Amino acid sequence: MNRSSHRHAADLIHASEAQTRLSQLTRRSLFSKSCAGLGMAALASLEGTPGAIAAELTSSVASATKMGAAPSAPNEGLPGLPHHAPAAKRAIYLFMSGAPSQMDMWDHKPAMADWFDKDLPESIRQGQRLTTMTSGQSRFPIAPSIYQFSPYGENGTMASELIPHMAGKVDEISLVKSMYTEAINHDPAITYICTGNQLPGKASLGAWLSYGLGTENADLPAFVVMTASWTGRKQAQALYNRLWGSGYLPSRYQGVALRSSGDPVLYLSNPDGIDSRVRRRMLDTLAELNGETLRRIGDPETDARIAQYEMAFRMQTSVPDLADLSDEPQHVLDLYGPDVLKPGTYANCCLMARRLAERGVRFTQIFHRGWDQHGTLPKDLPNQCRDTDQPSAGLLTDLKQRGLLDDTLVVWGGEFGRTIYCQGELTKTNYGRDHHPKCFSVWLAGAGVRGGVVHGETDEFSYNIVRDGVHIRDLNATILERLGIDHERLTYPFQGLDQKLTGVEQARVVRELLA
Repeated sequence: MNRSSHRHAADLIHASEAQTRLSQLTRRSLFSKSCAGLGMAALASLEGTPGAIAAELTSSVASATKMGAAPSAPNEGLPGLPHHAPAAKRAIYLFMSGAPSQMDMWDHKPAMADWFDKDLPESIRQGQRLTTMTSGQSRFPIAPSIYQFSPYGENGTMASELIPHMAGKVDEISLVKSMYTEAINHDPAITYICTGNQLPGKASLGAWLSYGLGTENADLPAFVVMTASWTGRKQAQALYNRLWGSGYLPSRYQGVALRSSGDPVLYLSNPDGIDSRVRRRMLDTLAELNGETLRRIGDPETDARIAQYEMAFRMQTSVPDLADLSDEPQHVLDLYGPDVLKPGTYANCCLMARRLAERGVRFTQIFHRGWDQHGTLPKDLPNQCRDTDQPSAGLLTDLKQRGLLDDTLVVWGGEFGRTIYCQGELTKTNYGRDHHPKCFSVWLAGAGVRGGVVHGETDEFSYNIVRDGVHIRDLNATILERLGIDHERLTYPFQGLDQKLTGVEQARVVRELLA
């Protein structure tokens, strides 16, 4: 065989090996993504990584970085970020899942008292889309709020009697009464506001922040999620982990769920019958296998798995300390109300959010369910407000007293609003409200947000926006801006597109809210 033939044969062998490796990458990526995650990685009672394994990990990480994978250091963000000087180092998102009724809490509509049980004018509805829960009603009778509103603060901002504690904070918040979205049902609406798209599979806001900015504390995740208990309507919409998932970003950037019972994070403790020496040997072997897999294939998810094992090791010390509230003085506990020491309550979650903030966690999101008042609103809404009003105000006070509010952005809101017309039977003391995406209320505080501002205006029926509409893309762009990120420049290549939290449609920073 001549030299040319040898070269041709070698080329064929190399091509075959490349094809085999590509095939392995696809299969291995599938398997690794199916079983890798922080819950599996958070194994307990780990000791220090031996020098040989540490060297192996260092070599593997260097190799992965050279291939373009994300760096393994748990507190690193992207080079070049933040894009500008950030007003906020961290953010806390108080998400009221189910859609709070804006006209019973923040959007005062006194003229509706004269419209009781009269039909919503077609000139107001304008043929807008309805849900199947009310589209079959023969009429759409107006249900005025039964709650009293009063002026608060220097500018006389109107707020409901249901939220006396937050009413006292109006000079510290920017209230947006003109939020809107296209989604009219819960699942796509929550997915939309949390990930920037109604379809599942996109990266969540917290994952983007974790990816772009990292965390200030290498011993805790950059993104932590809590799901609080609630006392309103018990039939609540399900929450899915895709709402705090990483989508197309490496899985290490997904939110870590902090639980209220058992281990704060799943699998943080050793199983029965497994001692720390056996666990350490198993983890060392896994580290070797993962390092070898990373060198051979270069799948970023393998790098993510390595980082998650190391984070799990550090969390075994940091998480129990985080969850121990014995060092909190009584005057601080009193800020959050009587439920603060009950694990899993909204009040408890708000206190935990402050503790996470002072430990450098980049993004904390609290989901509070039960806001879906299709019927018996006067029975359920007051319970929801009692759950959340004092703790939300207490969180702002606590952050401010510690000097953290200056660089912590706090956001409160749900996925859409509710209708002024009644769903079901209407009486003077009882009514329900359907979903309404065309206008709803949110508020922001801290991190250079202007206090005492009321932005946007709705018509007298709280049905259409008449001034300064703010799309949920605008809200997300504004949140990113406060953390030093240009929403147009934070991108990730996937499926031939530069993916963004705010998508491809127009989004703007709402600078009217910013000092």
